[in-house]
Amino acid sequence: MKKLLLLPGDGIGPEITRACETVIARLVADFGLAVITAQGLIGGAGVDAAGSPLPDETLAEARTSDAVLLAAVGGPKWENIERELRPERGLLKIRAELNLFCNLRPILVHPPLTAASTLRPEVIGGLDILIVRELVSGIYFGQPRGIETADTGERFGYNTMRYTESEIERIARLACEFARKRGGRLCSVDKANVLEVCELWREVVTRVASDYPDVALTHMYVDNAAMQLVRDPHQFDVMVTTNMFGDILSDLGSMLTGSIGMLPSASLNEASAGLYEPVHGSAPDIAGQDLANPLAMIASLAMALRYSLADAENADRVEAAIVEVLSACRTGDIMAPGLDRVGTAEMGERVAHALK
Repeated sequence: MKKLLLLPGDGIGPEITRACETVIARLVADFGLAVITAQGLIGGAGVDAAGSPLPDETLAEARTSDAVLLAAVGGPKWENIERELRPERGLLKIRAELNLFCNLRPILVHPPLTAASTLRPEVIGGLDILIVRELVSGIYFGQPRGIETADTGERFGYNTMRYTESEIERIARLACEFARKRGGRLCSVDKANVLEVCELWREVVTRVASDYPDVALTHMYVDNAAMQLVRDPHQFDVMVTTNMFGDILSDLGSMLTGSIGMLPSASLNEASAGLYEPVHGSAPDIAGQDLANPLAMIASLAMALRYSLADAENADRVEAAIVEVLSACRTGDIMAPGLDRVGTAEMGERVAHALK
């Protein structure tokens, strides 16, 4: 029996979690899913209830779980509180505490959603990219960092982008493994022309890739990669990059699909335990209105089934059900003429009903 920890978090998080629970219940009842679930607090919900964006009880539950499914954190309510108590600190901390160094963000255009993108169908039709992002190092975690006052009285802020060879090697090796199982093409994205840390990144990635003669490695500067994702996204198969660059490029890539509400993500450690979450945020402006798209959350469940819960059959089942319901109904963010407009809860029910 596997253990799955659910962290609803803030904003639309509780709604999309309930929709996902509908799918989980159907998988358990009718398709042999051997999983027990628990719930915990994170983000603003953790601050309000326990005075911490990642309460000790939540972290303890996460350490004993095979997978963690997190909905969303943050909102205007907590924007002006002490930095260390802000909801996003809970997300950064759980990634670091569980050593979730490998972030997987698929950029996948489902056939029924080709027309939902702002790009022409011939540009994005059939798109399938995997962005592999280093997640626990780089500029988001580097020291020293801070805001200080100079002798002149002017304040200045600073952060440190730092990577060790071993940190680069482990993410590069996983990226090569994923590329080997897909189209055999890996693009490493950096800014080696101006950043010394990226010079090291490029050197180590090149060395690691030499162990994978069946993987074709290319390098690209991050500004060019952003342009190429919009101009000709089909040139990419697997992309591997740093924490900050991956954060930006994966959000850009998500909009190729027509809605950031459609994309899941996985964050894995060396033991394949993982944190799974939608790429979108907490959307506080629509929270509690049954308007949110839960499909990214449900797709994150599919990734958890595949990578941490060792149940590829049910992962395939969930992904196929998502494609099927998209041909009949949509939430407002991806609505198309002639289809049923449904809310968060009904979308979860329809996916559960479509499981085969």
